[in-house]
Amino acid sequence: MLGNFTYHNPTKLIFGKDAMDALATELAAYGPTVQLVYGGGSIKKNGIYDQVVAALAAAGKTVVEDAGVMPNPTVEKLYEGVAIARENHVDLILAVGGGSCIDYAKGVAVSANLPADVDPWQKYWVDFDEPAADLDVIPVGSVLTMVGTGSEMNCGSVITNHETKMKVGHVFADERVFPRFAVLNPEFTYSLPTYQMVAGIFDIMNHITEQYFSGTDDNTSDYLSEGLMRSLVTASRAAVANPEDYEARSNIMWCATWALNTLVSRGKSTDWEVHMLGQAVGAHTDATHGMTLAAVALPYYRLVMPYGMEKFARFATNVWGISPEGRTTEELAAAGLDAMEAWMHEIGCVMSISELGATEDMIEPIADSTLVMQGGYHVLSRDEIVAVLRASL
Repeated sequence: MLGNFTYHNPTKLIFGKDAMDALATELAAYGPTVQLVYGGGSIKKNGIYDQVVAALAAAGKTVVEDAGVMPNPTVEKLYEGVAIARENHVDLILAVGGGSCIDYAKGVAVSANLPADVDPWQKYWVDFDEPAADLDVIPVGSVLTMVGTGSEMNCGSVITNHETKMKVGHVFADERVFPRFAVLNPEFTYSLPTYQMVAGIFDIMNHITEQYFSGTDDNTSDYLSEGLMRSLVTASRAAVANPEDYEARSNIMWCATWALNTLVSRGKSTDWEVHMLGQAVGAHTDATHGMTLAAVALPYYRLVMPYGMEKFARFATNVWGISPEGRTTEELAAAGLDAMEAWMHEIGCVMSISELGATEDMIEPIADSTLVMQGGYHVLSRDEIVAVLRASL
């Protein structure tokens, strides 16, 4: 393990088939007015909305609804949510949904009590400022219905600005941005369409690989990552075969949370360039986040593999069970990426950005929207960004 670090995660997780039984008790710790955040209304069809409203009523809360959070929450929607929070002086924001709802709720939480002349987008997603120590950050709680982002146990908030063609994630350093609690019932993910389930699965995998494919030291975090990836691969196959396999869905949900609550990034460098590429594609196409990652991941990893050959070879053996016998290090490393590609095809990932609406004439603008990260095995040049995007078409 390298360097010095602090690990602290204040989110309380309530997990299992009976997790909702605890929601009313958790709500009792907060003030009377709750901003209820959710997406397009699927929670009303599958009964989750009724369970949440019953818990809010049991806790004696006044509910202000904030529906219509889109899969890639926009800056315009953020401003709308901020206005709702301000007008109603809300005491808690309860996000019911997946990562987009929770990301959005955090964005509203840090923005609602800013001075009226401060633009939240500029402050947090352009300048990457942190909330002032004396700012009243509204507490956030969540009921998870789609897994992938890990937003239920981290400080990240991704917001899209279509006008500037930017999709930006701010991982806040302020622990007040962590959700105070998260209710995780794997059964709530059963009704999710297969496409969305698979997108979430690859999002989880890529969260881990972004943190795994960096550094050369022997560190505990990489061993934890390998175990999470093996569990995810096994569970994903079972869930695709039977979406109501509770064991599989519970393991996927738990992997998602631990993939991005900062645990496996401790004591090492991390990359995140696949996310920068995928988010740029998403800013131009509004495509599902996990599928944008899937479409660009393999061209990126094949480009950087020569710079981190030993780790890619280790990935082949320790995650995919490929024997090193009779193979050079390069052949072993390449076999690991081939195994990941085969798994991606098997579960139904999107494998090209053209499937998501990207065209050749969008390559340069997407490259313009791609941020360049410094923590991986190789820092991409502008020409290499364009090459990865072209290889992803």
